[in-house]
Order: sequence, then structure tokens, then C-alpha cells
Amino acid sequence: MRHPSVPESLEGWWILHRMFDFDRLSWDELPADERAAILKEASSALAALKDSEDSDLGLAQMVGHKADLMLTHYSRNYEGMAHAQMVFDKLRLANYLTPATSYVSVLELGLYEATGKIHATLKERDLKAGSPEWIQAFDEMVMAQAKIPHFGGRLWARIPQKRYVCFYPMDKKRGESVNWYTLPYEERAKLMIEHGKIGRTYHGLVNQVISGSIGFDKFEWGVDLYADDPMVFKKLIYEMRFDEASSKYGDFGDFYSGVQFSLDQLATYFDGTGVPALNVLESAAVG
Repeated sequence: MRHPSVPESLEGWWILHRMFDFDRLSWDELPADERAAILKEASSALAALKDSEDSDLGLAQMVGHKADLMLTHYSRNYEGMAHAQMVFDKLRLANYLTPATSYVSVLELGLYEATGKIHATLKERDLKAGSPEWIQAFDEMVMAQAKIPHFGGRLWARIPQKRYVCFYPMDKKRGESVNWYTLPYEERAKLMIEHGKIGRTYHGLVNQVISGSIGFDKFEWGVDLYADDPMVFKKLIYEMRFDEASSKYGDFGDFYSGVQFSLDQLATYFDGTGVPALNVLESAAVG
């Protein structure tokens, strides 16, 4: 992105969220050996998606009426999301799950501050904006950001193995009287830097995964929060509501929250013998 008003971003995993309603009563009517065979098939197929350098899989039991189960698929390319969707839909298990909603996005690191510095550096070099030399230098400096270990690690981190998860989509307002996209770049950058400071005060308590969805879904961003204490979600989101970037310009969709669980807990969830557990030992990073 080379327009002076547009912040650059770095992209990593493609992310597909799928929420389902579960027909538990119909499932319970199946003979025990048939349920076991269906779950064995599902476990094998889902393990192939999870235990790969090119994909990852998260499972969560949702709390509330909007959905019963959430699958979070990570893929290194767009086709990988289509593959994961097809693999799951071919399972016999899918006969007992009705799609409730879904969300398509790509993990994103916004570079408001870095983009501003790049523009300033190119101006100091007396390069004409939009010229071939300016574009080449701009692209090289943006690509250099992707090589910073801190950024690279975040772009390709596996799904955080925290007990609780919260997902929600959001927009920046574009109304007639309040429009995020008509603010000067410097003002937007300042607001986002201040906004980010709040999140950093929760370092160690919550993992935030921000994904861009412009052109892929109804909202502009998706936000995943992962924590070992669900109360952290309330405190973090509430505090951010007082920040101007959210209070004045934020517009939020539905919130989905629940408990993450391990693939080896699939039978516990579907048979309803207890709340499925999260075994963090199974989730060693790959690649």
C-alpha cells in the first residue's frame, strides 16, 4: 500500500472461524459403537489439520445460544482454508452439526508507526512520491519489517493454548459525522499507538490475535483473545472502550466466548460426559 494515507500491514496465517449448532439429542440416540467410530474418523482427519507446518486447528465449546462449537482453522494459504472446510464437511460428524456462522480473515500486524517513519525517510531522501524509485524503496523498507524476529514470530505463531477464548469482529466507523478514514494519517496513527498501550498493560494475561477481513467478510477486522482467566476479557475490552479509537470510532459485532479443548477430548465434548479439558502439552509449536 503506497497511498500516503494508508498504513501498511504485514500478513501471516489465513484464519477461518466456523461456528456450529450441535444436535446433541440426535447424537445421544446413536449406539455407542457408532459414536465411537464417527469420532475416530473425525479425530484422525482433524489431527492431520492440526499437526502440520502449514495449518493449525483450535476447538472450543461455546457458551450461550449463538453457537455450540467453534473451530478455528489456520492456514498458510487461502486454499488451505477451503481444504479444511471440505475435510470437515465430509466427516460423518458433520451430520450432527449445523453451521451457525463463520468468519474469514488473515492475521495482520498493522504498521501505523512504521509506515509513517518510512514516508518520512523517503521524504528526507528527496524521492518523489509515487515514482519508481520511491515505490522500490518503500517496498524494500516494508519487507524489512517482516524480517524483524518479533514480527515474524507473531505472524506465524500457533493458536494460543489458553483455556478461554473470545472472538468478535469490528469496524472503524464511516458515518457522515464520524469517519475514521477521513482523519489525517498522523491523528489515526497517534490514536492507534495509544490504543495499543492498553493492550500491552495486559501482557502475560491475554494473547491477542488481530486479523484483517476487508474484502473477505462483513466486518473489517476479527479479534481473538485467549486467556487463562475469562474475566480478563471483560476488563480489557471495557478499558479499551474508554480509549478514543474505540469509544468514538469502534463498531463491534457479536461476541463469542467459550472454553478451548484438546483434540483428545472430542468424545468428552460430543458425548457430554463433562466439560472437555485443554491439554497444553499436545500443542508444541511446529515450524
